[in-house]
Amino acid sequence: MKIVIVTQARTGSTRLPNKVLKTINGKTLLEIHIERIRQSKLATQIIVATTNKEQDNLIEEEAKRMNVSYSRGSENDVLDRFYQAVKNLKPNYIVRLTSDCPLIDPELIDAVIKKAIDKKIDYCSNGINETFPDGQDIEVFTFDALEFAWNNAKLTSEREHVTPYIRNNSSFFNKKIFTAYNYSSTDLQYKDVRMTVDEPKDFKVIITLINQLGTDKGWKKYAELYLNNPEISKLNSSIERNEGYLKSLKKD
Repeated sequence: MKIVIVTQARTGSTRLPNKVLKTINGKTLLEIHIERIRQSKLATQIIVATTNKEQDNLIEEEAKRMNVSYSRGSENDVLDRFYQAVKNLKPNYIVRLTSDCPLIDPELIDAVIKKAIDKKIDYCSNGINETFPDGQDIEVFTFDALEFAWNNAKLTSEREHVTPYIRNNSSFFNKKIFTAYNYSSTDLQYKDVRMTVDEPKDFKVIITLINQLGTDKGWKKYAELYLNNPEISKLNSSIERNEGYLKSLKKD
């Protein structure tokens, strides 16, 4: 079975430019991210999907340095960027990640993949209902679902983001185009943990987590350190989750 992880990366973040190329202990956030997702036992390939903008030549160079595949496409039509990255491969499943989540857990990635395969569904995510930390978001969907969305999605929010068309037209929301399942955590205390990097204070949190625990721990170890140390969590707990998607909805 062909299962391709596609992680989106660019330098043009407005809140923290060049964020995925920022370094901690000599490694870029993108490098830490790639090292962790390479530990997935079910994924057969990894692609870094960046934009055609000249400034993102830096992302291409970093992908080459790490000997990982890359694809370049539209900056704003991210759905098209993802589709172009995999259309010739036609994988059974695509795993969507974002490279501003350096501490993404490979075992959690495999758990969501396995659930999608076992249930034989079009879309599986651990973020439809948010029960995991922000920064552990994983979406798994079939190539057919991606292609259908690429052909039919019209709204700005459906093009600037890869999966809203699939998710919103799925069985999870009582729609009939796609079958869907939410992979949930039974412990809801972790949903307020923030280990993604959108702003400078997020970066400070990741520096602290890595300096104290390294880059090889499971997501729960990082989450517990965050929750048990108010001096860490207070740095970024006020930031709104999924702010970029909410901005896209306003454009609709």
